[in-house]
Amino acid sequence: MVLGVIVTFLACQSPGGESPGSEFMPDMSHSIAYEANYSSYYYNNTWSTKEEYAKFAQPRLPVEGTVPRGAGVKTYPYGNTEEERTRATNEIIANPFPITDAGLAEGKDLYNTFCGICHGDKGDGAGYLLRDDGGKYPVQPANFLLDEFVNASNGRYYHAIMEGKNLMGAYKDKIDYEERWQVIHYIRALQAKDKKLVYSQMENTFNTTFGNPAGEIAVVEVMHEAHSHEHEAGHHDGHDSHEGHGDHSNEQDSHDDHHGSHDHDHHDGH
Repeated sequence: MVLGVIVTFLACQSPGGESPGSEFMPDMSHSIAYEANYSSYYYNNTWSTKEEYAKFAQPRLPVEGTVPRGAGVKTYPYGNTEEERTRATNEIIANPFPITDAGLAEGKDLYNTFCGICHGDKGDGAGYLLRDDGGKYPVQPANFLLDEFVNASNGRYYHAIMEGKNLMGAYKDKIDYEERWQVIHYIRALQAKDKKLVYSQMENTFNTTFGNPAGEIAVVEVMHEAHSHEHEAGHHDGHDSHEGHGDHSNEQDSHDDHHGSHDHDHHDGH
């Protein structure tokens, strides 16, 4: 009984003057969580020594396969001002990626996801957000089919995607470097279609400044990849099928018979 009173009295001491007071269970008052790169060891830590705690606070190696934040991101040297927009429009000309069927398909998917709601599936500025709101949308989205946008440089589009324009917010955090350029390719394809011209992997009769067709090289690469998959599938089928081995043996026997017959004819000729 006396011991319990003493423990209770000591546990309830409050700090004051030069006395720090007493803590019956200090670990309930002080967090022992580890903070990276910072050692916050305190004297009542009963779980480890100061040296061990400092070791736990050190940074660890990243998980295998981790991509550092910002890795692969291209530096964009233009600011979010009208002067910088004009500079980007004048300086960014060529699309760094060739026109490919795969790229246009990706660009279409991204455009319909992020752009079509305002700019329309045809690029005419008549997206369903504007079309179906009863005229309440305050700003007319850009009509990419107008000559102003048809003749605009790629930089005008790229800067708008990066920094936004008017009510349009920035999309640099939603689509990556290559995806932005594939969207621009697709917008050019919409413009070419409206002008009854061609903007494709094999041909660009629209404007060669806007993009270079990949041509047959991309087709050959795709066909080679498909052939490799077919060959691999056939190789596995041959191993899995006993009948396939039998057919191969018959083909080898036929080849040997033909080879022997050829040697015999060749010997008779001599």
